[in-house]
Amino acid sequence: MRAFGGFVALAIMVLTLIAPDPAEAQSYRFSTVAIEGNQRIEAGTILSFAGIARGETVSAGQLNDAYQRILGSGLFEEVEVEPQGNRLVIRVTEFPTINRIAFEGNDKIKDEDLAGFIQSQSRQVFSPTQAERDANIITEAYAQNGRIAARVSPKVIRRSDNRVDLVFEIFEGRKIEVQRIGFVGNRAYSDRRLRRVIESKQTGLLRALIERDTFVEDRINFDRQVLTDFYNSRGYVDFRVTGTNAELARERDAYFVTFNVQEGQQFRFGEITTVSEYNGVEAEAYDDTLKIRPGVVYSPSLVENSIARMERLAIKNGVDFLRVEPRVTRNDRDLTLDIEFVLQRGPRVFVERIDIEGNTTTLDRVIRRQFDVVEGDPFNPRAIRQAADRIRALRFFSDVDVNAREGSRPDQVVIETDVEETTTGSVSIGASFSTNSGLGIQLGFSERNFIGRGQELTANILASADRVNYNLSFTEPAFLSRDVALGLNFAFVETENDNSLFDTAIGTFRPSLTFPIGENSRLGVFYNARYEDMSDYNGTSGILQAEVNQGDLWTSAIGYEYSFDTRRTGLNPDAGVLLSFGQEFAGLGGDSDYVKTTARIVGQRTIFNEEVTVRAILEGGAISFSNGQNSRFINRFNDQIMRGFEPNGMGPIEGGEHLGGDYFAALKFEAEFPLGLPDEYGITGGAFYDIGSIWGIDNQGAATGPVNSTGFEPRHVIGVSIFWTSPFGPIRMNFSNALKSEPGDEEQTFNLTVRTEF
Repeated sequence: MRAFGGFVALAIMVLTLIAPDPAEAQSYRFSTVAIEGNQRIEAGTILSFAGIARGETVSAGQLNDAYQRILGSGLFEEVEVEPQGNRLVIRVTEFPTINRIAFEGNDKIKDEDLAGFIQSQSRQVFSPTQAERDANIITEAYAQNGRIAARVSPKVIRRSDNRVDLVFEIFEGRKIEVQRIGFVGNRAYSDRRLRRVIESKQTGLLRALIERDTFVEDRINFDRQVLTDFYNSRGYVDFRVTGTNAELARERDAYFVTFNVQEGQQFRFGEITTVSEYNGVEAEAYDDTLKIRPGVVYSPSLVENSIARMERLAIKNGVDFLRVEPRVTRNDRDLTLDIEFVLQRGPRVFVERIDIEGNTTTLDRVIRRQFDVVEGDPFNPRAIRQAADRIRALRFFSDVDVNAREGSRPDQVVIETDVEETTTGSVSIGASFSTNSGLGIQLGFSERNFIGRGQELTANILASADRVNYNLSFTEPAFLSRDVALGLNFAFVETENDNSLFDTAIGTFRPSLTFPIGENSRLGVFYNARYEDMSDYNGTSGILQAEVNQGDLWTSAIGYEYSFDTRRTGLNPDAGVLLSFGQEFAGLGGDSDYVKTTARIVGQRTIFNEEVTVRAILEGGAISFSNGQNSRFINRFNDQIMRGFEPNGMGPIEGGEHLGGDYFAALKFEAEFPLGLPDEYGITGGAFYDIGSIWGIDNQGAATGPVNSTGFEPRHVIGVSIFWTSPFGPIRMNFSNALKSEPGDEEQTFNLTVRTEF
């Protein structure tokens, strides 16, 4: 045992002697640090990145961390950290500066537009990472333009003095069009009707001139919301777009887009009640403002409008902080929604201020006047949302963002309005054609936001073979900071044998004021100064000759126009009514003394699940002179009041020449419907039946022969129409047949009109 113990002790001693010492971590202490290769970057800046002080002991790991920090600064293309005894050498190669930026291969997006997308700039330090990000941004811009196959590669060209040219090589590719748009799950409305709702369109004829048939993912997402709004406004409260499939064709040149929808059931309004939980506020007065009735198809917009009317009444009555909460009770058995409008006292919060940003052209006051509230008023979230909608409706901005945040105190909010300007002016060169006036040329200028004041200025010249029309108009939509539109219109029209045997010259100056007097009604008042001249008559009518002999006359008149329109804001989205009535009273100076009255009623609705639009139009007019004066052709009714007859082709006639009439009336029935053709053709059909007449003339004393058709003799016309929404503009062709006419009437069996701007 003693011998074994000694052997073990000896073995341990041997192993201990031959075992290596534990490895010690390598460390460095530098008395000097040298920076080499830097040209623009200060040595102290590089040392701050390294984080190594003279005389400090550092490990190899800390030395590697210093290397990573210098490289991670993004300022250097290469970095080398080399210990040399007690001296540390840091060698760097700086990224070059960008001498210039160029784009090659782009045709559809201009250089200046691409330059606005990227972050890399001339005379800045070149960053490969940033250049790659810029290439991706340009690629995304092309994808938003429908060119999803676009590729962008950043290339670097070395120059002297450590400079580079950054070149983005672009392969644009072709636009990917939407070949077909389909819907799955729709029963109430056809694919054709839903395709009319969304912004995306199928590829059609001459697609090179159409942009909405290009596949854009953001537009498809917008279409999902548009479909939801469309169904919700028609009572389908459970409607959902369950999915959207965009399948690329085998040739990779087109998409087939399918919207999967779930319609649900259509609901109508049930019981409508109003209750008050606001002390001192009676519900009856607010209930009287409601225009919703049980049985009407449910629409969220009708509920919103009702709440807005109640809140406006509260402001009028001096009731602050009133909020209206609609409580909805669903009745699945009879598919109705009971609405209980609850009047509540909202939180006591005030508007501290309204901040407006991003408007580089539009004045602050143009945006601010869209708000019904000012600093110090009670805060109403609904009113702010409505103001945001009004700002968007101006069409001055490509993007509008309105938010409310807490102000300097908990009971105050700051309304932040951020907008992005867009182009509001245009210069147009256009052409028009009709069988009545032939080929016409139009030159126009329009500015919807004149010098950023929200004013509209337009100037147009329209010339055809027999007519030249000059027009200049100006509109101030908020005259004296009120909801009153001031209009100034100057017009001058010259005709040369335009459907007559004499020439005319008419000049007008018409200032007007227009303002709302109800939710759907407006009233306009105007003054009309008018110059009229008839000359160069070469016919045989004694009446017309006597009127031409009067030479030029001046008219000074005042008048009003009233309109009531529910076609967009009424209770029924399928139907609407337009009523307009106006009178003009001449005799405030000038050479004429008359009263002129015109009226028009339009009623329309959609039937067969909105596939067919039917419309009825009743219109008429009368002019009556006093103080022994007689009307002239130039101020009588002589236009084309109904289809199937030429302009100035019906009514009183003497010696084979139409004289116009002091009265006219027309009743028109028409329908528009699909023809079963592919939607991409943009061709629909129509049918019409018109009844009308022009009659009456009080200047028969100058006649040299018999005057016919002076009484009310209704003409009857039946016909069909073809509508084509063409890339060149809307084209309408009417094929008509006069079922009843009078001797001397000039019938027109075909009429075509087209107008476009390019």
